[in-house]
Amino acid sequence: MNLGQSLLTIGALTLLSVIVLTVNRNNLNTETILHESKFGILAVSLGTSILEEANGKAFDLATADSADSNISHLTSPASLGPAPGEHYPNYNDLDDFNGFETTITNLPSAEYNISAKVYYVDPFNTGPDKKVNYRTWHKKIIVYVTSPSMNNERDTVKLSSIFSYWYFIQ
Repeated sequence: MNLGQSLLTIGALTLLSVIVLTVNRNNLNTETILHESKFGILAVSLGTSILEEANGKAFDLATADSADSNISHLTSPASLGPAPGEHYPNYNDLDDFNGFETTITNLPSAEYNISAKVYYVDPFNTGPDKKVNYRTWHKKIIVYVTSPSMNNERDTVKLSSIFSYWYFIQ
């Protein structure tokens, strides 16, 4: 083998090495994106589950057993949260989720931290994003889901919904 053939062989091996490294790097990037997507989708699913569970509860303790048209009977803004003795999953109304925190550790892929807050909003006067310190027929719930596996907890899934109370007089 002469010098020209040796240089050609070294060049070919160098080119092959660069191609193999590029393919491996692209595979690792794709795998990272797939994992982040998987963690994000699962976080959205967990957050949506909490929103749906809250949606299945009564609007307020005052409306849990029967309709009520007196706004002063609703829970005061300072008292939103579970009543003494109430613990998850035995909440009976929406505002019990105020201050809710839990950690999901039984999933095979990652650990998730879920928290929620609930407050009154006045969509007609202050808008749906501003918390008000008086009773209204509208409560907003915000659910936050984080995970150490989701980009070092920099990614937080935030889901929110406004629940309104409607009653009909017969």
